[in-house]
Amino acid sequence: MAAKVAVIYYSATGNVYKLAQAIEEGAKEAGAEVRLRKVHELAPEEAIKSNQGWYDHALMTEDVPEAQLDDLEWADAYIFGTPTRFGNVSAQLKQFIDTAGGLWFQGKLADKVVGGFTSASNANGGQESTLLSMYNVFMHWGSIIVPNGYTDQSIFAAGGNPYGTSSTGTDEGPTEEELAVARYQGRRIAEKAQALVASRVA
Repeated sequence: MAAKVAVIYYSATGNVYKLAQAIEEGAKEAGAEVRLRKVHELAPEEAIKSNQGWYDHALMTEDVPEAQLDDLEWADAYIFGTPTRFGNVSAQLKQFIDTAGGLWFQGKLADKVVGGFTSASNANGGQESTLLSMYNVFMHWGSIIVPNGYTDQSIFAAGGNPYGTSSTGTDEGPTEEELAVARYQGRRIAEKAQALVASRVA
């Protein structure tokens, strides 16, 4: 039975979306069934239209399904992505996470593999603190956090963040080195989830 992986993200101008796509690719390479989902946009339309990159990205990803709580219940593993917001999670992703209280109360978020990814506009823009703030949530859920660590050479080439995939996203988007780490993270999470699924069947 293939592991089921939910890649759930928020992206304003597209950098986190590109990382999410690479993570999806990596998880599929590992044989996982994957759901790529964006969370609901909270910003008013006027704010989105005031930034051409934000507006263009919103139009480009209209067909990406919005994340539902069912995606969390369905998954054996989930990987959450967000741009940094003052070293923390975006309001849009946090709002979705905050709706998961009912599933948490029923124990339906526990014992699932989880990781995170993020993007900021500069090398010290809060990527690590953003990932760690997400991991606080996952500890409350009882999830099994699987960081990248230093388990693959690609991590060093992309800047060496052991907590999860991170990008210093420019107008051109994540670098090839960052996308390589994202694909690796997708494979790594899917492989650990598959091992966990197999152990339950055995």
